[in-house]
Amino acid sequence: MSGADDVKKVAVIGGGTMGNGIAQVFATNGFDVELIDAKPEFVQRALATIGRNLERVAKKQEWPADKAPGILARVHGGTSLDVAKDCPLVIEAVTEDFAVKKQIFLALDAVAPAETILASNTSSISITEIAALTKRPAQVIGMHFMNPVPVMQLIEIIRGLATSDATYALTEDLSKRLGKTPVEVNDYPGFISNRILMPMINEAVYTLMEGVATREAIDTVMKLGMNHPMGPLALADLIGLDTCLSIMEVLHVGLGDSKYRPCPLLRKMVAAGWLGRKSGRGFYEYPQA
Repeated sequence: MSGADDVKKVAVIGGGTMGNGIAQVFATNGFDVELIDAKPEFVQRALATIGRNLERVAKKQEWPADKAPGILARVHGGTSLDVAKDCPLVIEAVTEDFAVKKQIFLALDAVAPAETILASNTSSISITEIAALTKRPAQVIGMHFMNPVPVMQLIEIIRGLATSDATYALTEDLSKRLGKTPVEVNDYPGFISNRILMPMINEAVYTLMEGVATREAIDTVMKLGMNHPMGPLALADLIGLDTCLSIMEVLHVGLGDSKYRPCPLLRKMVAAGWLGRKSGRGFYEYPQA
């Protein structure tokens, strides 16, 4: 396995909010990036998003005129996983669905060189279980970025049961090269961030369902009383209620404790398609452009 300084190009699988953010951060820090999604229109949308985000940063930080276009030029879009043949690190950042991730990791394991590290940006699914799908469990690791990726400092690096020390060390070094702060986490449901955050959000939903207070009151108490930058219900809308539900189900099944039971109101809202900002309605309403 090569060292972190030898890594010049990475592949990111999935061009959604997390995937395009990860691609932007790597490109900003001098890496060439292969950004892969299922359809050309998804790839173009991701590249357009990165371009807009870079323009915003360029104005704010008063970059030279050629800097943002130069960064964007390092991101190459496509639809084939074959790019993994040339990348020492591949980061999967698709939807939080084990069946989808399984297909991707089986395909990546077949095309990527044996020494290539396969990382997942999963926010709750077992790295050990993902690694067991492959013939290289020692080279499978969790690399959980926070949203929005270009802004947030943290990366949770999750060791699966078989993840090697060399894989961890290289991933940690790459995280530092991105200007991020890596935190080592062992593979248990929800890791650190979502094992603590999601039950708080879930409890806020119970508080709303039981009529303890309004949505505004719940969020105000947590913002002003606990100094959180955003209330838990507004944060759930930002994350996506379907994602919150998925993570709570992983916690409930994986830890087997009733305290992780998803709130019935959360289930009802997801069933109604009220997913938060992305659908225009969650706990709050969001006018769609």
